[in-house]
Amino acid sequence: MRKLARTIHFDESDRNVFARPAASDEWALSGGFEFSNWTSGELTGKARQAFANGWLGLESFGRATFVAVAKIEQEELDALTESLAAHFETYYGAPGREAALAAAREEIGFMEELCEDQEPNTLLIVERELTDAGVREKFRAIRPQDADITQVAVHGAGE
Repeated sequence: MRKLARTIHFDESDRNVFARPAASDEWALSGGFEFSNWTSGELTGKARQAFANGWLGLESFGRATFVAVAKIEQEELDALTESLAAHFETYYGAPGREAALAAAREEIGFMEELCEDQEPNTLLIVERELTDAGVREKFRAIRPQDADITQVAVHGAGE
């Protein structure tokens, strides 16, 4: 069984914190490549939030705070690879289709590795920091049976 992750929203906060929020249920990647040439001067406002903990949705190329592990079919993976390769050519200047496809396969493969040992519906969280060596990513998983609403939401006192 192949697995990847889909964006998930528990509330409307992503619409407020990201310049381009991903829609719910998009296939997603870490998307750390977007920040590979960034400097600390670029880490302000909504861009900082996207850098700090945003997953990259593969339809909108927007960001989401949470993703959930899900099964994926080979046909879907193939389509995502093609779409991501086209994105690399259009927005990142990949030197050709083969180079773009190789980069897309690598990014999707990395996400598959993150998901392969996780149960479906496991929540994944990414945290990034900019170091002298570049972008460092850390990942955390919250298994479905360990999830507690207080880990992802804040509730006020009811009336």
